[in-house]
This record gives sequence, structure tokens and C-alpha cells, in this order.
Amino acid sequence: MSLRLYNISAGEFFDLIRPIVNIISALISTWVLASARKRFPLYLSLAWAAGSLFLPLVIVPIYLIVVITGRQQIQTPIKYRLALPVLYGVVVVAVFGVMFYLENRSVDAHLRRAIQAKLNNDYLTAGNEYRQALTLNDDAHVHKLLGLTLIDAGNFTDAISELRLAERGGEPDDLIPYYLAWALERLNQNGQASLEYEKFLLTPTCARPEPRCDSVRQRHDVLRVR
Repeated sequence: MSLRLYNISAGEFFDLIRPIVNIISALISTWVLASARKRFPLYLSLAWAAGSLFLPLVIVPIYLIVVITGRQQIQTPIKYRLALPVLYGVVVVAVFGVMFYLENRSVDAHLRRAIQAKLNNDYLTAGNEYRQALTLNDDAHVHKLLGLTLIDAGNFTDAISELRLAERGGEPDDLIPYYLAWALERLNQNGQASLEYEKFLLTPTCARPEPRCDSVRQRHDVLRVR
């Protein structure tokens, strides 16, 4: 189920706001550390900060209750009290930034964006995301997904090339010859399409009752007559 906001799905919306949420969490955690340094030893201050970073909705209210009910303060010079929180905040924001950068350039991130683009019928974006994923990991299954996306986009020539790469790469999907035949027919390469249909009919998929196989047998006979 998708939440649409200017044609943005719930998943895309979450990916969009997550960096902002991370920065807010880092700022809250930094504030907690700066505040805790006035009241607690260093190790407890760091524990409060870490807790508020990962569980802000749980730890921050507890921390505020503790601060309100206990007024004791540790006399630490302000320059020393603030130096650690500032350094902590810079490090946390930097770590989040690096993690976000790497995650958004991972294979899984490209595949996730490709799937989302296909759901929006944006085959150009989906194809580009699959290609980016392939630059990181030359995977037969991704070649198949790219080939199917290119078929949806009407780019049958490139689709055939990608499906061939998937086949040579060991992609186990029995339907690859079927997809190839369908694309070859769109290019009026009926002889090649007939051969692919024949390969499909010999797969384990067609060894059991399968409506698609029955229609392919009829189509194969038609192409052989031509």
C-alpha cells in the first residue's frame, strides 16, 4: 500500500526524510550530551547521548524527568564542557553522512529505486537504476530484470541483449526463452523466435500442465509455417 504525495510512494517519502530525521537525532543527542556533562560523569553523559541517538522517543523523556527531579550539577569549565559535545556532534553527523552516501550507492539501493520506478511506470529511470546496479555487481538476475524493463519500455533490441546476458550468466528462470521469443517476434525475427519458443517448450515449466505452454505450442507451429 502506498501513500501518494505528489506521486511519491511511502517508501520514497521515508528515504527522502530519513537524512533529516538522522540529523535531528544527532542534534538532540548532542544537546543531551552537552546538558548531561553539567550533571553526570563523562561515562554516564556518553550513555545518555548514545541512548538519545538511537532511541530518542524513549530516552529523551526519561532524561528530562531525571534532570527536572535532580538539580545537582558538576562544576566543569564551560570550554571543556562544550568541546566534547561539539566534537561528538560533528563525528555523528559525519558518520551518518558517509553511511547515507554509501547506502544510496549500493546495489540494493539501486534495485529498490528501480522497483519503485517500475511501479510508477517510469521505465527509463528503472532501466538506469538497473544499469547502475550492474556496474557494481554484474549479476545475471539483474540482467534479466533490466531485460524485462526494456521490454516494457519497448526497447526490444537492448532487451534481447540483456536477456542473452542473463541466460549466459546462469539465470535459472525457465521463462527467459519465452521472453526472448516474444521480443524477437516484435522485431519480426520469426525464425529466431520459433527457436526460442522451442527451447521454452523443453523446459521443466512445460513438463507440467501450464496454459502458457499450450499457447506457445500454437504460436510455435504458426511461426514454423511462415
